[in-house]
This record gives sequence, structure tokens and C-alpha cells, in this order.
Amino acid sequence: MSQPYLFLAIAIVSEVIATSFMKASLGFTRVVPSVVTVLMYGTSFYFLSQALSAIPTGIAYAIWSGVGIVLISLVGWAVFKQSLDAPALIGMGLICLGVVVINTFSKSSVH
Repeated sequence: MSQPYLFLAIAIVSEVIATSFMKASLGFTRVVPSVVTVLMYGTSFYFLSQALSAIPTGIAYAIWSGVGIVLISLVGWAVFKQSLDAPALIGMGLICLGVVVINTFSKSSVH
């Protein structure tokens, strides 16, 4: 994995952690989850900015948001016991397929 894509992966994981803790912060009424939320979003945006030095913005954002949607949905299901119905799972599958298509076939993703 090249360094820009490693930075993008760190940005994605940090954003998923931040969003999970935002849910746990109960509207920023709990201190520790609120602090973790802010720190992880800061980490996410820092590493996203580093990834953008080599990955085109549209490609990086498509991957960041697409993978983030799938991961946070899985965290919601596993941790917060939120349900995922068939249309949600199909949609997430299509998002994953889109990320694969971008990385496999798009000349735009080459840096």
C-alpha cells in the first residue's frame, strides 16, 4: 500500500471512530466520548489532507466517504444494535463495488 493510500486508510478509520464516539457522546453531553470525537475528526482530516497531496480529491473523497459509510453502518449494526435490511446491504455492496471499480479501472486514481 502506498503512503497516500495508507494515510487515506487512517483517515477513514479515524472518521469511523469519531462518528461512533459521537453517537456515544449523546449529543456532546458526555465528556470522554465528546473529546474522542473531536480528536478523531481532527486526526481524520489531517490524514485526509495528507492523502490529498497525491490522490485526486474526487477519488479520495469517493473512497473516504464510501468505505466510511460501509464501516460506520457495520459498527452501528454490531455495537449499537441497529438493523440493516436487504436494500441497505445491497446499497453498501454497490458502494464497495464502486470503490473497487475506481481503484481497478479508473486512470484518475493513478498518482
